[in-house]
Amino acid sequence: MNDQPRQTAFPVSPKSRIRRLHERGSYDRTVIYPILDAAFLCHVAYVIDGQPFCTPTIHWREGDRLYWHGSSASRMLRQLKTGTPVCLTVSHLDGLVLARSGFNHSANYRSAMCFGTAHIVDDPEEKARALKAIVDRFYPGRTAELRPDDAQELKATMVIGMEIEEASAKARAKGVGDDEADYGLPAWAGVIPVQTVIGAPEISPHVPEGVAFPAHLAHFREGRRLDDVLLESQSLYERTAED
Repeated sequence: MNDQPRQTAFPVSPKSRIRRLHERGSYDRTVIYPILDAAFLCHVAYVIDGQPFCTPTIHWREGDRLYWHGSSASRMLRQLKTGTPVCLTVSHLDGLVLARSGFNHSANYRSAMCFGTAHIVDDPEEKARALKAIVDRFYPGRTAELRPDDAQELKATMVIGMEIEEASAKARAKGVGDDEADYGLPAWAGVIPVQTVIGAPEISPHVPEGVAFPAHLAHFREGRRLDDVLLESQSLYERTAED
């Protein structure tokens, strides 16, 4: 993962530098952004009055900027009024790696870690765009079908934005790393692949008769990998935003 063009790489500091198994790492946007875009959930870590917290939430990306949202009553969001350093992480589990020793057991995975200063989005136009994007980024074209958010819903929802200042990715995608001396042991070794896949849609009983599954969600086909679907959604959303 280290042979990406340097001009697209984030700066590296002791904070973001990969210390262990650095050959699995990258600081390049072309590696980091697909990992972010293929995920629905992230974890945001921050410190309030010396106490660390880590909050799971939905995230989305616009260029070098990350957004997430939450309740206006949230302790984290109140802290962000003046801006606060945060670390946002995303991870995908792709396989369970079973070796002939406990030490060599591992996992195939993709992960990204992003650093920046998070701020509440107060500008009404940016907030409106972000609240539209949180739907259309995952389900391109969907907001055109929906009623607008009412005043109480807008008041109850805060949006946070963070410019990515530093970021790194780390991944493993290979087989078992058994020691040669263990090859003859009578124990099974190998990789058990792991995937999250789309299931069959379950329609709400309150949908009026004759309303079909929308064409703009056709890529949410049963059996497809979720990460592939979300990457396609990001691509569709970006193309729509450019038009």
